[in-house]
Amino acid sequence: MGGSSFRTRDVDQARVEIGARYYANVMDVIERWDRPFAARFDTVELGPLVIGDLACGADVRMRFGELGAFHVNAPMGGGIMELRQGGGRAPLLATAAEAVVLDPLGDTVLDRWSGDCRALSVKIDAAALRDHLERLTGRPPRGRLSFAPRLDTSRGPGLAWVRFARQAAREALRGDSLAHHELVALPLQEALLNGLLLAAEHPWREELDRPGERLRPAPVKRAMDAVRARPEHPFTTTELAALAKVSVRRLQESFREYVGMSPMAYVREVRLDRVHEELRKADPGERGVGEVAWRWGFAHQGRFAARYRARFGETPSQTLRGSASWSASGPDPGSSPAGPAGR
Repeated sequence: MGGSSFRTRDVDQARVEIGARYYANVMDVIERWDRPFAARFDTVELGPLVIGDLACGADVRMRFGELGAFHVNAPMGGGIMELRQGGGRAPLLATAAEAVVLDPLGDTVLDRWSGDCRALSVKIDAAALRDHLERLTGRPPRGRLSFAPRLDTSRGPGLAWVRFARQAAREALRGDSLAHHELVALPLQEALLNGLLLAAEHPWREELDRPGERLRPAPVKRAMDAVRARPEHPFTTTELAALAKVSVRRLQESFREYVGMSPMAYVREVRLDRVHEELRKADPGERGVGEVAWRWGFAHQGRFAARYRARFGETPSQTLRGSASWSASGPDPGSSPAGPAGR
């Protein structure tokens, strides 16, 4: 995707650009004759992140389906963004002093994005962020990763992270920037993920804040890296021990101490994550739960379904059906915005 500096006075063109860089959407201008629509979108992709400096000039409203990614909206200077996500959740207000952190799940509505609001808009790949948290803590996160919806950007870590993200994006937009060199890009991306995990509130924040935690030993890291690289492979504890270059007993003891589970339980956790991610993105008309589960190494459907529900709080079929809800009721990325205000 790279970087893009996009300018337009056409609402349809702006909607398509947001769809290409972020998410499919419906965009309507809220009629105000004193603020003509004039979109200015500067965006850059940095690995698992898309960072944008966005403004529309006029007041707009937007509707999305499930985002499928974490997302931070942080107004810079004046203006506001009024958002809703999920049926039962309270409305959220993003201001220069408080950003909003959106969840991958739940239909998202931007009721009002004021024309005077220039926003830092950051999309974060959910699977990449979860994997990064696992690497930092040395164990798979128990339960679904979620953040408090409000992020204080008036001071402290929240303000520092917003400034860092803005500077990183500004530098990366330059064609000759070192931000695109692998030796710089990967540490930069990790620093942005680290910063968000340290700035926002989530169940693992306290653990990340504690200094002096023991690092995961190399044999455990080797085994975990092998599993993440090929979770569909029919690993055995003996094979993982060989890859880790330790005995079976040593590997089992190390996993219990540093990961909190056995090596094979870790294999199942990684596979469940991959199944969940694929089901969320799948078209129910093209593939079924059994096919996806089998591909990721789950041969016994009953045990798989029970573990899946215990992990994600819903059945695999519910996840698959949910993946079709937005495509069935939401906008076609190539269609025109609804309503007379869309022109």
